[in-house]
Amino acid sequence: MKHVRHFTPSLFLSLVHICLVQANYAPYFFDNGARSTNGNMALLSLSEDTPVGTHVYTLNGTDPEGDPVTYGLAYEAGSRRYFSVDKNLGNVTLIEELDREKEDEIEVIVSISDGLSTVSEKVRILVMDANDESPEFINTPYIVQVPENTPSGSSIFKIEAVDKDTGSGGSITYFLQNIHANKFTIDRHSGVLRIKTGVTLDYEKSRTHFVIVVAKDGGGKLRGDNKVFSATTTVTVNVDDIQDTPPMFIGTPYYGYVYEDTLAGSEVLTVVALDGDRGKPNSIHYCIVNGDEGSFEIGNTTGAISVIKSPNQLKKEVYELKVQASEISQEGDVSAYAFAIVTIRVVDLNNHPPTFYGENGPQNRFELTMYEHPPEGEILRGLKITVNDSDQGANAKFNLRLVGPGGIFRVVPQTVLNEAQVTIIVENSAAIDYEKFKVLTFKLLAIEVNTPEKFSSTADVVIRLLDTNDNVPKFSSDYYIARIPENSPGGSNVVAVTATDPDSGLWGEVKYSIYGTGADLFLIHPSTGIIYTQPWAVLDAEVNSKYNFYVKAEDTDGKYSLAEVFITVLDVNDHSPEFNENIQEKTMIIGSPVKIEAIDQDAEEPNNIVDYSIMQADPANVFDIDQSTGEIKLKSYIRSLDIIHNITKNKDCIWSLVVQAKDRGSPSFSTTAVLKIDITEETLHKGPMAAFLMQTKDNPMKALGVLAGVMGIMVLITIMISTAMFWRNKRSNKIMPVRRIIKKRQTPQSRTVRMEWLKFKRPSNAAEKFVVEDDAKSLHNENSNNNVQAAPVPPTIPSPPPPPILAPRGDAPGWQVPTVSGSLTPKFINKQLKKRGHGSAHNALVSELKMKFEKRNAAIGEPHI
Repeated sequence: MKHVRHFTPSLFLSLVHICLVQANYAPYFFDNGARSTNGNMALLSLSEDTPVGTHVYTLNGTDPEGDPVTYGLAYEAGSRRYFSVDKNLGNVTLIEELDREKEDEIEVIVSISDGLSTVSEKVRILVMDANDESPEFINTPYIVQVPENTPSGSSIFKIEAVDKDTGSGGSITYFLQNIHANKFTIDRHSGVLRIKTGVTLDYEKSRTHFVIVVAKDGGGKLRGDNKVFSATTTVTVNVDDIQDTPPMFIGTPYYGYVYEDTLAGSEVLTVVALDGDRGKPNSIHYCIVNGDEGSFEIGNTTGAISVIKSPNQLKKEVYELKVQASEISQEGDVSAYAFAIVTIRVVDLNNHPPTFYGENGPQNRFELTMYEHPPEGEILRGLKITVNDSDQGANAKFNLRLVGPGGIFRVVPQTVLNEAQVTIIVENSAAIDYEKFKVLTFKLLAIEVNTPEKFSSTADVVIRLLDTNDNVPKFSSDYYIARIPENSPGGSNVVAVTATDPDSGLWGEVKYSIYGTGADLFLIHPSTGIIYTQPWAVLDAEVNSKYNFYVKAEDTDGKYSLAEVFITVLDVNDHSPEFNENIQEKTMIIGSPVKIEAIDQDAEEPNNIVDYSIMQADPANVFDIDQSTGEIKLKSYIRSLDIIHNITKNKDCIWSLVVQAKDRGSPSFSTTAVLKIDITEETLHKGPMAAFLMQTKDNPMKALGVLAGVMGIMVLITIMISTAMFWRNKRSNKIMPVRRIIKKRQTPQSRTVRMEWLKFKRPSNAAEKFVVEDDAKSLHNENSNNNVQAAPVPPTIPSPPPPPILAPRGDAPGWQVPTVSGSLTPKFINKQLKKRGHGSAHNALVSELKMKFEKRNAAIGEPHI
């Protein structure tokens, strides 16, 4: 019974467990079809350029009982793990870079579990292509052998490249770099390389060609961008030689020597010829054509020339053998041949030093005449120099050296065995300059190399240079600056320019000329370079003070150089100051100055700086003048007309002054004028009408014009009023009383004082005879309206004054300055008088005024203060 109780609970639990197991359902994935990113990853495809770390899919499933599920990824053994999964969310992330070319399908075991049951499925994920591969050439390197006689346009090779991508990214086109400089073309689709049409290959010119081939794919998407990849390779085209060039002798010219102790059959020298077709050369066969006279023979294959007689049997000292080298083809035929001259000299057995020979035998001085500056690398062909050492073997080996100014020439060869033709080559053309050296002298030294005695010999090489026109005339300065006074007469020297040409003879002669817009007034001596003014030239600093032109120095061959000439015309004090035309009369209000102005037409200071002064005034203590500005003002103590009336009996307050304008030039010029000043007080001119009359005092015609205008307006208003009254009376038919006409009373004489400035008083002394009068009385009419249109009369040239009376007259009043109206003549009159001799009439006037002063001072004993 106790055992039964123990068994019963266990059995019950087992039965419950079995029931629960039987009731649990397995979870499952959703199947969302193709292109779905939510399910069991079936039918998923990824591009191989998908970045690592990208969320590529979401595993999604459910459990029928609603239990939470987890997800897992598994791979077969040995497979690479490309993905990882969040077991709770099912988010699948790429963790390994994809490569379609290595693996285009990925097998993954996906699983879903509810904790009790797990469901696993094997899915295949397709890897899609992206254009991430470049074309690759196969079977490289490309080396092609092409015979040089291959026809143009022939196909010589086929290049092949592959691209592992698919679609357009795997298609390949071919092209060549530097297609224009290339001798080849390529078919862009097949990659067949051909010789360009019209082009032939030449082994002797170029044995190898390097052709750069580019293979480019068709492009495709890679990480969102369109990419095009390409690859390059080099095709080496070796040109095979064919037989088309004759043989060539090497080491010419050939010299050989037979000594007195030479045995018959001894080898003298060996000639060497090579087939010009170096690629596949033919064998060379040698033979002596003529000149041996039975004394020499040559090896048919070796080219070694031997003497077959003893030296004492040789009848000539020099033998010239004509040797033929022939090409023998593989068939045994002679295909081409060439000739060479071999010179064999018979000499005695002596230990001689190296010896220099000319065209006529031994010579120790060689001379040559040549033009300067020969081209660099040129051979001095006029020097026929041969050097010879009659010894044998090492005893005949010596060095050549040129001793003298270094770096100008070099000598070849530098090492000689037995004999050689000496060649001197130009190294520095610039140093071979006739202007530096007329003669170049060198020592040609030959010294043995391997002998104990070191025998040597020298020869003088004298090169006399001939001049060429290799220099351009050169000015001593790039520009010349000269100054010349404006009063210089025509033909005056200005400046001398100098240019030198170091060439000799006519090439060194320099001819000068000038040109340019500023050269019209100047000439240049063609040989001395002296620039001078034209004979008719008149320089005027006031018109033009700067001249600029070019001077050219030219040799007989037309080589020239330029320099610039700057000429400044110096101002000379040749103008006198000239007063303005409105200086004759001035009105001065007490307390305010009046100003005079004179202009000097000179161009520069101090010739055009004017100083002003009062030359004569009576009394002399009334006016002051500013030396610089020309302002005239009353003495500081004169503050009213009453003070002036106390100084002089002249009540009209009109004064005459002799003023002078003098420039600061050397010599100095001056001009004098008589100025009439009307002095008034400001209190006498109150009111607008008085102010206007004061402003027009110096121009009475302006005042008359204004008064005439006012009168006209008044007449017009009167007519309009009368017309209106007439029409009014006519309409009303009333008789208006006759208006009494009241005659206007004459203006009292005392009121004419304010208008006296409109009239000019007649001169009361001799000085006033030269006043240009404005007859204001002629402007007055009976109606007193002053509306007379009178044209002003132009001023005339004043006549010379009568001779002054030296003896004083008792009944004649003393000369008074205030009564002088003025003595200034208009500017154009001054110019005319200046041409006649510095203004004779004006000078006469000043002389008379000066005499008047002297006469008055003599009469009263001292100046009036």
